[in-house]
Amino acid sequence: MAHTLDFDLLVKLYYEPLYQFALSLVHDEPEACDLTQQTFCIWAVKGHQLRDQSKVKTWLFTTLHREFLGSRRKSTRFPHLELDQAALELPVISPDAISQLDGQQVLDALAKLDDNYKGPVALFYLQDYSYNEIAEILDVPLGTVKSRLARGLGRMHQLLADTQIQPPPL
Repeated sequence: MAHTLDFDLLVKLYYEPLYQFALSLVHDEPEACDLTQQTFCIWAVKGHQLRDQSKVKTWLFTTLHREFLGSRRKSTRFPHLELDQAALELPVISPDAISQLDGQQVLDALAKLDDNYKGPVALFYLQDYSYNEIAEILDVPLGTVKSRLARGLGRMHQLLADTQIQPPPL
């Protein structure tokens, strides 16, 4: 069945049961559709590797389940937060304190950030990449980029507020 089965026939035979399985896992119709579609995309790329043609159905269900588990692991490691959720964690810094900063102090604070936050902050503020470009470069969802930027900036604000900000020498 691997490549002797037509792709359209596979979709016709297995789309509905795969979708139902995905829906039972995620309880969200759009996410179930995405999982099912991803399963068929993987089949299109790797299906030719299946040697026992009688195991197509098992292969498809196993692949869908693995994709589900992988997406859950990724969402646990990189939780999605809306920007307004992360805003509550940001400290308040006065404009006067910001105007007293010099570039080296900012770079020193950036160097102290956790690696999860350092990349997005540096790419956004030092390299002028857009959120979408950063998401693509780091291979993380757009919402993750936004929340990491917000949290990274919050941490930088804390680091800068904790240091004695000295006015630049005259």
